[in-house]
Amino acid sequence: MSGDHQTLALLLFSAFIALTLAITTWVSRNRRGSAEEFYAGGRLFSPMENGFAIAGDYMSAASFLGISGLIALYGYDGMLYSVGFLVAWLVVLLLVAELVRNCGRFTLADVVASRMSERPVRIAAGTSSVAVSVLYLVAQMVGAGSLVALLLGGTSEAARSWTVIGVGALMVIYVSLGGMRATTWIQIVKAVLLMAGAIAMTVLVLARFQGDFNQLLNSAAERSGHGKDFLSPGLKYGGNWTARLDFISLGLALVLGTAGLPHILSRFYTVPTARAARRSVVWSIGLIGSFYLMTIVLGFGAAAVVGSDAVRASNAAGNTAVPLLSLSLGGGAGSTGGTVLFAVVAAVAFATILAVVAGITLASSASVAHDLYASLKRRNSKQRSEVAVARVAAVGVGAAAIALGLLARDLNVAFLVGLAFAVAASANLPVLLYSLFWRNFTTRGAVWSVYGGLIPAVLLVVFSPVVTGSPEALFPGVDIHVFPLQNPGLVSIPLGFLAGWIGTLTSAEPPDAAKHAETEVRALTGAGAV
Repeated sequence: MSGDHQTLALLLFSAFIALTLAITTWVSRNRRGSAEEFYAGGRLFSPMENGFAIAGDYMSAASFLGISGLIALYGYDGMLYSVGFLVAWLVVLLLVAELVRNCGRFTLADVVASRMSERPVRIAAGTSSVAVSVLYLVAQMVGAGSLVALLLGGTSEAARSWTVIGVGALMVIYVSLGGMRATTWIQIVKAVLLMAGAIAMTVLVLARFQGDFNQLLNSAAERSGHGKDFLSPGLKYGGNWTARLDFISLGLALVLGTAGLPHILSRFYTVPTARAARRSVVWSIGLIGSFYLMTIVLGFGAAAVVGSDAVRASNAAGNTAVPLLSLSLGGGAGSTGGTVLFAVVAAVAFATILAVVAGITLASSASVAHDLYASLKRRNSKQRSEVAVARVAAVGVGAAAIALGLLARDLNVAFLVGLAFAVAASANLPVLLYSLFWRNFTTRGAVWSVYGGLIPAVLLVVFSPVVTGSPEALFPGVDIHVFPLQNPGLVSIPLGFLAGWIGTLTSAEPPDAAKHAETEVRALTGAGAV
């Protein structure tokens, strides 16, 4: 890309960053400084506003860059991510949204602790929430690095590293100054920009093939290097039993993981009622479903217009498929049209990353302050001191995400998010469902359920081909892997449910029937909800 074209793209980046910082600054001048304001934005958002914010929080770099890249490289098998991410919202709508809004206050641990001994439950749930959030943040960092490296001339390692550091610094600023209210408005702006960009790109791709989707698929198959196999199951997850089990494991993680994501659950506390929470989910499903249909067109469009080999040459994980597609649709790498379209798409993708990392950082810092710190220091802590701890925690979470993002920069962002979903489905979902629906669930069962899913999930990832033992691993020169699957969900999710069940059966304390009855009434009716 020429210097003038790089300047244009960087100006668009700077414009969005300036806009979001202005929103953050404006909100920070109008906040009251209370925990409710910082964690939940004062619970003042309408269902439509919150629905757009949820969509903005959920449609991450994994959606825009990672899924499209996987479809461009693996065709049919790449679409699993689009299907899994969307179907997961049925679980959220039917089982989680209203009940969580009625039972909790700010975090996942609020729901569980409402009928358990608070301290051990909050420490366990807070720990798992931070672990999931950091894993999710790593994917966004990797996406940001890939995007800006392409903008600045290909595979510049220095550009990728500084981009990861810059995104981490920005997300700390957003969260520390603006809290949930600023984060929400950033996510709403991002959702509008992302939908507009995806619609424009989809229209251009379909126009290239005269609106004939069949022609688009055939062209993608021809340029993929795999022929008709590109349009059939099995290119990535077919063949041996390990790949097929990986397919099942990934599907379980994607479908069940959303209901355990801390930054998604925290969004239900930003609306005034449970009914508003349900309506928020309906709005978000409409937006997210439309978007994932468009990622299918963009992924196959990248394979057809750019070619799978060119996508792989730019980024082995496929993270740059959509930016490369925008260059081609606009007239090529040397044309003004191509550069303008690329700059717009790159700015939208960068906006996606910034908005998502702000939401995740806020959720994880809330877990540190509201669950971990407040549990250990409850007698001496005040609301303002808890908020101050949350701001400091945002810095720590950002530093951890930056370090891991630099380490994992060569992995596909959708794949990395799949790992975060697996940990969320293993550690958070079992304890959440047991707490809401099992009358005899106990404190020991809750703690065992969290750690019984979290520890196996993390260990299985560490000893999997993701970390060592394969050319694409984080440490390709080392081989200590003993677990054959890349995604741990098939093993760790059942273990989380099993550990909670065993912990409850072996618990010496009887379940508190009065607390369960109170929680059940609150969950179903909203009576007594904050």
